[in-house]
Amino acid sequence: MALSWVRLCLLAGLSTDWNRTQALAVSEQCMTDTSTFLWEINQDRPKEYAVLMYDSFGKMGSNVDGGSVNRPGLLQQCRSAQSLTFSGQYCQVFLMQGTIQYFVGICVPDSCHEEEVQTLVLYDTFKYGHMSLIPPLPAILVNESTQEVIMIHCLSKTVNPDAADITCLFVCCVMIAIPLAATLVSATIRWQRNRAIMPSIESTCLNHNLNLYGTMKTNSSTSGEINVSQMEDSDTINRGSSCFPQSRVFQCLQAFSLQTTSRGIVSTSSTRLPEGDYSSLNGIRVLSLLWIMCGHSAQFPVINNLDNYKDWKKTVERSPLYVFSFSGPVFLAVDTFLLLGGLLSARSLLVSIQRAEDKLSPSLVMGYLFRRFKRIQPLHLFVMCLTVGLISVIHWGPYWFPFIDNLMDCKTYWWGNLLLISNLLPVHEICVPWTWYLSLDFQCYATTPLLVYFYRMNRCAFTVVAGGLLLMTMLASSVVTGLLRLPVFQPSTLTSENYVLYYYVKPHTRYGPFLIGIFTGIYLTCKKGQLLKHKWQAVLGWLCCLSVLVGLVGMAYVLRGNPVHPSVPHALYQGLHRPVWALAITWIILACEEGYGGLIHSALSLGLWVPLANISFACYLVHPVFILLYIGLQETPIHYSDINFMYLFLGHVVLTIATSFVLTMLVEKPYVLLKWNRK
Repeated sequence: MALSWVRLCLLAGLSTDWNRTQALAVSEQCMTDTSTFLWEINQDRPKEYAVLMYDSFGKMGSNVDGGSVNRPGLLQQCRSAQSLTFSGQYCQVFLMQGTIQYFVGICVPDSCHEEEVQTLVLYDTFKYGHMSLIPPLPAILVNESTQEVIMIHCLSKTVNPDAADITCLFVCCVMIAIPLAATLVSATIRWQRNRAIMPSIESTCLNHNLNLYGTMKTNSSTSGEINVSQMEDSDTINRGSSCFPQSRVFQCLQAFSLQTTSRGIVSTSSTRLPEGDYSSLNGIRVLSLLWIMCGHSAQFPVINNLDNYKDWKKTVERSPLYVFSFSGPVFLAVDTFLLLGGLLSARSLLVSIQRAEDKLSPSLVMGYLFRRFKRIQPLHLFVMCLTVGLISVIHWGPYWFPFIDNLMDCKTYWWGNLLLISNLLPVHEICVPWTWYLSLDFQCYATTPLLVYFYRMNRCAFTVVAGGLLLMTMLASSVVTGLLRLPVFQPSTLTSENYVLYYYVKPHTRYGPFLIGIFTGIYLTCKKGQLLKHKWQAVLGWLCCLSVLVGLVGMAYVLRGNPVHPSVPHALYQGLHRPVWALAITWIILACEEGYGGLIHSALSLGLWVPLANISFACYLVHPVFILLYIGLQETPIHYSDINFMYLFLGHVVLTIATSFVLTMLVEKPYVLLKWNRK
């Protein structure tokens, strides 16, 4: 027999005074279903759905003192609970107790909305006998015993994509479908021509067209200059018209077909830049990328879903060996990419000027910038659309909430990514946060023509302008660090809004390494002879270089912690360490280029790095997606240990590499190869 609503309230320990007060705040259906559940779990033999719902509530575990404060409960078990009139709905109650913030997963009837659940929680409705199902942390572990409800978030069972989500998924599907269709059409045309013409003529034409569309012209860095394949000039295209019709449509088919885009990606032969080898850049690029991936794999779970965060923090701060997996030193790899971007952008522009009869014209600059824009934006926008689409179609776990707000900003601030100015927006408004680097890199890239112009016009003017810019960026970094008391290296750096908002993503504080890269690119392109003339110079240079690299990492550990007052050592380190790091990497490049690299040059020039360097741009964009997917689908906390984090890193690397090969062929290279005839 069904019990009356009033009787259920009384059996659940709810007072009629509370009922009268909250009648307008909680619907009758929600109150009836909640009371039914609470009454059921207080029976000697409760029904199965009530047991499942009760068991789904987050409960305090061990190692609270080590950081295990979140109590996620069991999301899928909650959703599997089904009574005659309602089913389980998983909600998260975000609480503060003293200085500790944490959340508790609860299972409530799906007839209750978030606002109603909040009312029920505030009035301590959820009780098993006289014991609350959301108990505070014990006083022996936390000084404050009073809980404060911050917010409540309920995860919907159903997927409800809106128009923006559907549009993003449609764009992704179209960008994948176009090269697949082009591949099919191109293969069909080739098959038909194989039947229509003599084999010898076909072989000649085919070889010509493979050279026409598959020639690799430049090798470069993750900052946007990675393996940019260019077509031959219009004269070469016209010479091949006797073999295949060189219409614009046919050129597009060739550029988008997998027969063309797959060529050269898995090659282990190091490609050459115009008038230079630079094979060591492949190793530098890939090792820097792996360093960043290692840092992201270790840091993203730390934000909220470690069950021993305090233990992890103590371990990281105690041992400099964790430089390979934590902020501060690990993101010096980003400065390496900026250095490589500056080097290759300057060299590319100077070579283009030489080919244009030694003229730096406005049209050449516009073409230079447009090629860069075309180079990075297709895959960038694809990953942005893919990320937004995934949010709407995947059933996430309890640890997805830290990323929802940032990623959902894409629907409002997508234009920042399109215009490559996302790093100039407030950090909490950046769409797909890790793409801030592409905006920074393009902004730095746009300064290269101006500096090259000064270099060609007057060497002294160039020295003054470039030196002034370098001094200004170092001064800006120091002043911002000192005034805002920013940390240099600290676990809290990852979540320090001021650190990211005013320092980490801004061009005026991060321009130094790119500028040094421009110096290096100009020198390597225009040099007349060897910089190193004696072996002792190389030995001294290597000793200084390695000492600087180790010293910069070690100094970060010496200065770890947030300065209470403006700190001169912190300010000086923040202003100097990135340009100094770039200078040390520059030495490695110069020494390898001039024959003094030894074993280091051999290691950095291994053929193993070449195919990975070919897909490094895609790897940078894709790897955070896999990390967020892993975190977002977890239903239980991750336990920090060296072996666990190593397996996380290796798993993300394998998935990233496999996916990046595909996306490089389908999305990235077609637009790099695409080039219209100039009639």
